[in-house]
Amino acid sequence: MERVTVLFNPDNLAVQVEPGTSLMQAATMAGIELVSSCGGDGTCGRCLVKVQDGQVSVANAGNISPSAKQTGLVLACQTCVNSSVVVDIPGESRLDEHQVLLDENTFLMEKDIDLADGFTFKPLCRKIQLTLSPPTLEENVADWTRLQAALRAEVACTDIRISLSVLRRVAAVLRTGNWQVTVTVSQVNGCAEVIAIEPGHEANVNRVYGLAIDIGTTTVAVHLVDLDSGLTIGKKGSYNKQARFGDDVISRIIHSSERPTGLDELHQAVMDSVNELLAELLPLSQINAEEVHLVTVAANTTMTHLFLGLSPKFIRLEPYIPLAAETPPVRAKELGLNVNPDAYVACFPSVASYVGGDIVAGTLVTNLAQENEVTLFIDIGTNGEMVLGNKDWMVAAACSAGPAFEGGGIVHGMRAMKGAIDNVEIDPISFNVEVSTIGRCSAKGICGSGLIDCLATFYEIGIIDRAGKMQNDISTSRMREGDEGWEFVLVYGEEAASGKDIVLTENDIKNLLRAKAAVYINPT
Repeated sequence: MERVTVLFNPDNLAVQVEPGTSLMQAATMAGIELVSSCGGDGTCGRCLVKVQDGQVSVANAGNISPSAKQTGLVLACQTCVNSSVVVDIPGESRLDEHQVLLDENTFLMEKDIDLADGFTFKPLCRKIQLTLSPPTLEENVADWTRLQAALRAEVACTDIRISLSVLRRVAAVLRTGNWQVTVTVSQVNGCAEVIAIEPGHEANVNRVYGLAIDIGTTTVAVHLVDLDSGLTIGKKGSYNKQARFGDDVISRIIHSSERPTGLDELHQAVMDSVNELLAELLPLSQINAEEVHLVTVAANTTMTHLFLGLSPKFIRLEPYIPLAAETPPVRAKELGLNVNPDAYVACFPSVASYVGGDIVAGTLVTNLAQENEVTLFIDIGTNGEMVLGNKDWMVAAACSAGPAFEGGGIVHGMRAMKGAIDNVEIDPISFNVEVSTIGRCSAKGICGSGLIDCLATFYEIGIIDRAGKMQNDISTSRMREGDEGWEFVLVYGEEAASGKDIVLTENDIKNLLRAKAAVYINPT
């Protein structure tokens, strides 16, 4: 089929696509991530673009405000190309680099950040230095048998294995090192496996590192850990590229289950998220991908399934059963993870469909199960999870907090990206507003922390009542009736990046209240 060209401005990026391809798909092919919280159904009204030239067909007008329609904006997910086109992407329609609060520094040059502080450091992968007795005519056991015998004294394990690719190197390495070798061993599932062997003990011996990865519905964070010392060498975080298929896990489950390539798309999106972080982090740390021999992953149940390429279809259907709560370790090469191909990748087990490995990891790191005192541990993101208990008992619960805290369902909501309002101050007399933004640049919208700040300030100075209803009799022109009812202007268009007023509406506040109610804890 003859292909057509889609040119995206202001990026000046062009891609060749087949007629009938949506502008959302074309943007993804060009490496441009558009905001979409509905998974391409046209209901969120976020992926707005303007077709400057060429012919397109619009399947569904979708959820677009009257003012947006008047300016010629269309939804990228609902608009397909019929010919070569030129498309302009407004700043508020694109996903940018997210602010992920990991720590003060992204890259840690000083060796003083101990991820294992307070815990017995027993990494699943480590290097072991061995000195073997050379064979003789009288003592002539095979090289691999000799190596196994030496390892048993070090790993306290009788089941010692080796891959064919490493076994092929054993004879040469033993003799090159004059029977002194350094062996990299992973211990998983009750067995030990030799995953690398090098001659000698010190000179030219590679280091061994691991990755601790937190895969959230919204963000992905990676820690690079020295497995000899337990020290964190560096860390990076950004948004989960699965966002283009929907903001919440239910949207992503539907996409993976009901579209022929849906599961592969979601798996590849999260792998791209992790691999892009590694492409930045490893060179900064002066560490080769081959030196990363172990990966551990904490994620909710759905994210774990999508990371491993497992179908989460029945997690959303009664009686809500995951394919697997506990998954076996797999090789990095099976997933397409850009580290040592033979590195083991181990995911924290889940408890149930909506109580995942992320809350399990949090329970372990807080030592909740070892304490006498009863503790409540809460993890609130797009999904809300909590554990209550102590060393004698624990109970867990989960809920859908919804994407409102990440800007989903909010007219001018956005994620924690450059230009997002993260702090709001309002004068109680004049109602003048001062905002701060991520990156200290012109405001594009408002993120979760700004929304929470705004909600508290509105109630404190009387812009809303206890039920979240706007008090439209206050004496300020910022309070006005808009397309969706009453709204309050936070930033006027002349000060905003888009040139349009940034408002918080009464419906926005209702969505925030529902998200808050989802995680409400009754003190009785």
